[in-house]
Parts: sequence; structure tokens; C-alpha cells
Amino acid sequence: MLDMKLFRTETEYVKERLATRGVEGNVIDELVTLDAKRRDLIQETEQLKAKRNVVSEEIAVAKRNKQDASAVIAEMQAVGAKIKEIDADLENVEAAIFKIASHLPNMPHESIPVGPDEEANVEIRTDGKIREFDFEPKNHWEIGEDLGILDFERGAKVAGARFLYYVGQGARLERAIYNFMLDEHRKEGYKEMLTPYMVNYDSMFGTGQYPKFEEDAYRVGVENDMTLIPTAEVPLTNYYRDEVIPAEKLPVYFTAVSPSFRQEAGSAGRDTRGLIRLHQFNKVEMVKFAKPEDSYNELEKMVTNAENILQRLGLPYHVINLSTGDMGFSAAKTYDLEVWMPAQNMYREISSCSNTEAFQARRAHIQYRDADGKLQFVHTLNGSGLAVGRTVAAILENCQNEDGTVTIPEALRPYFGADKIVKEDEL
Repeated sequence: MLDMKLFRTETEYVKERLATRGVEGNVIDELVTLDAKRRDLIQETEQLKAKRNVVSEEIAVAKRNKQDASAVIAEMQAVGAKIKEIDADLENVEAAIFKIASHLPNMPHESIPVGPDEEANVEIRTDGKIREFDFEPKNHWEIGEDLGILDFERGAKVAGARFLYYVGQGARLERAIYNFMLDEHRKEGYKEMLTPYMVNYDSMFGTGQYPKFEEDAYRVGVENDMTLIPTAEVPLTNYYRDEVIPAEKLPVYFTAVSPSFRQEAGSAGRDTRGLIRLHQFNKVEMVKFAKPEDSYNELEKMVTNAENILQRLGLPYHVINLSTGDMGFSAAKTYDLEVWMPAQNMYREISSCSNTEAFQARRAHIQYRDADGKLQFVHTLNGSGLAVGRTVAAILENCQNEDGTVTIPEALRPYFGADKIVKEDEL
């Protein structure tokens, strides 16, 4: 969430910046009006409570002196009723403020291109040579099915559309990829974690998934209100929820592999085949906690960490700076890494690296003490390092051979145990 002080002191600036993210100015006006009402109500009830405390002492003195205090008592009963009325109004106003504020996206950083959608994104750099095939390259799902390593049909039978089985060498390839990624990130200073795969409502609120995006989540029951994680970002970031991180520990780096569960409610009809948009997929996540003055330098490092994986695997990619209209709800700035997919003749997203500044930390109450001993909110960052299924897809397409086999990138061979994927016997 954003700091309410900013709405009070820089209202027009907030309107201008959030307008680039589709927020109407009247929403900000309503929030500022409600905040002013809240402060007036607080002041009024505090004055009445102070008056009640003073007169209560006077009543006690009068009673000790056997004086008639009935009139003052009646007056205080009226004051008590008024306090209760104001407190009820205050509760309603605070609920209205929370409803608006919790649905507002993060403030975009000044360095982000302004635009309504992905068409406004800006390419920062490209890396790797795009392979020229002397045969017609196949889509990754065709390659996987031909080799007998991806089984979408049985995945759909057992679980539904957008689920699959990795079979034999396919399962080994997936495992090899995420073990390789974790080892690379550990070399870069990330502490490896194994997280819960279900989290509570407060955790989903803390990272910004709730309440705005509940339709995209897999809820587990109503009474216990647990959610299957959409990304390891949620349990990793909430590791320090409601805590003060010692300043000398910052920055903190975490990495983890986990399944990600997403309903993809807003993507009906998109990428219905293959590994690009599944309801369950593995992802290696990077999360950082940093001091505000260091966070954008840490973002650049995180992007470099994700790029390292693609470079080691020999996969062509480019880095883009997302526009205000294409960026995620919690992010202040996001770089996407998109890998080249030969069969589609286009780049596809394989990693997003974001700085949320204090947006998540304010929701999750994650703080540190500055040099003056004052509590400050940390900045949190997150990035895919990488989405594992999409990495499988990129390897199958970029490293395919005319005879139907797939050459394993050299960096993966010690993890995979062979230099090629060849057709397996059918089960």
C-alpha cells in the first residue's frame, strides 16, 4: 500500500502518476476526503474522551464529598453515547479507506515508459544469437509429445486443461533446470529456502495478491482460508512479516523452487497449448530485502542474475522495461526477460524482476531501523530466476534437431546426465 501522507501532501502528483496506471482522479479525491474525515473524527473523539476523564475525576470527588453529581453524570452519559457513535463512524470510515487504498496499485517509478499496454514497453538490450534453422522448427509441445516426454492428454484427463505430466527425460530435464538455477543463485549470494506451498490470507495481502486478485488464486476451503501459492514470492517475502530486520543484515537474498498455482482467470483462450500458461508450474524465485537507497541497484543485480541463467544455457533473449499499463499491481518498476521461441518467431516472457519499493513492506509491516534508530519500511524485490516450464519450452525449441532429438545445453549436462534427449519407449 502507499503512504497516506503522500495523498495528503502531494495529491495532484499522486493523481498524475496513478492515472498512468488507470486510476481515476475522483478515486484519489474520495480517499483524501475520507482521510480528512477520519482525522476529524479522531480529534473529536479524543477531545470527548479527555473531557470524560476530567469530569469523571470531578464526579468521584463530588461523591466523596457527598455532593449531588446527578447532572454531571447525566452529561457524561450523553458524552459516552456520543463517543460510541463517533467510534462507529470512525470504524466505517476506516473500512472505506482500507477498501480504496488496498485496491490502488503501486506508484510507478519515474524511469518507466508511460503507456496503456505492452505496446509501450521499451527494449533495453538483446543477448545471444538467434539460430537459423535449415529445417522447419517445431513447437515445443510437438517436440515433447513426439519424444514421449510431455503428456498433455493424460494431464487433462487426470486434472483438467492446462495440466500435464513430465515423463522420463522430461521430468529429468525439469529437475536438472531448477537444480542448476538454484546452484547458480547460491553462488550469487542467495540463501536457498524451501517454503510452505499454502499460505494464509495475511500473506496474500502482504504481497498484494489479495484482495484485488482473489479470482486468480486457488483457495483451499473457506473456514481455514488457505491459498495455494501463485509464486514463492509470497512465502519468501512474508518470511519477515511483522518483523524488524536488523539493519546490518540488509540486503537479504532468498531463492526457492516451488510449484506455482494460478487459475489464469483473465487469460481465457490464450496459450491454450504447451507450457507457456499452465495452472501449475515450477518456478525458481529470487526475493530481496534492501534499504531504500540501495534497492534500484539491487534490482539491476537481480536482472543480471536472471540473465546469467539464460546466457549459461545459450538461449537468445532481450530485456524490456515495462510500461505503466503493463506492469504488475505491486511493482514500482519491472524488467521482463523474454526468451526467443523459434516456432512462434517471437520473444516470450520467461522472467519478471520487480522493485516494489515499500509497497509490500507497508502491507506486511516489514521494517528496519535506520542510522538514527528510526523505524523505516524496507524495499522488497522479486524476480523469476527462471520460470522452469518456459525454460523447458525454450530449450526444446531452440535446441531441437532435424532428427527429432534435442541437444542439452552444455551447462545442464552434469545435471541431466546426457547430452541429448532421444525418443523414449511409450508407457
